[in-house]
Amino acid sequence: MQAMSYEITLPSDYDMGIVRARVAAKGHLLDDFPGLGLKAYLIRERGAGSPVNQYAPFYLWNAPEGMNAFLWGPGFQGLVDDFGRPEVQHWAGLAYEEGPSAGALPRAAVRLRQSVPARMRPADAVGAALEETRRTAALPGVVATALAVDPCRWELVHFTLWERPEPGAPGELYEVLHVSSPEADRLRRGPQW
Repeated sequence: MQAMSYEITLPSDYDMGIVRARVAAKGHLLDDFPGLGLKAYLIRERGAGSPVNQYAPFYLWNAPEGMNAFLWGPGFQGLVDDFGRPEVQHWAGLAYEEGPSAGALPRAAVRLRQSVPARMRPADAVGAALEETRRTAALPGVVATALAVDPCRWELVHFTLWERPEPGAPGELYEVLHVSSPEADRLRRGPQW
């Protein structure tokens, strides 16, 4: 499993209705994309609990071939043509779990990034993060949660889809506009090793 995201931060007076309309018109185009476990179409709006207007989709890929087909294909090029080329972040998948609300339509997502301290053994950091992923997966309202790591920057990312917004959850809170999940059933549960 590979996790991937990019953030398109928009001007403070940007009409986020444009992004909403774009997702409504084009979101379904990835509903059957080969290799895609899931894509959550995420936004944050300035003044609605966020300091910025942002479009920040999050992906879980079953195989790097699917991710590569997307990045080098017409879909991503259309985004580049409209918004410019974003920095694409990607992480090696560590775990995926479905929660008690699996199958429900998620309305919110939380992404939490955490640096692995230099003094901490990587295996200990991942072990603690895996335990947190298991605890999160058991919470009421959780649709699914994933854990991934960037071993270049030693950064962990926790990503959780919620049936409804979860007040007070640590991390960046996003509204989910659409979810494409053609191969969600192929996302391997539990640790990825």
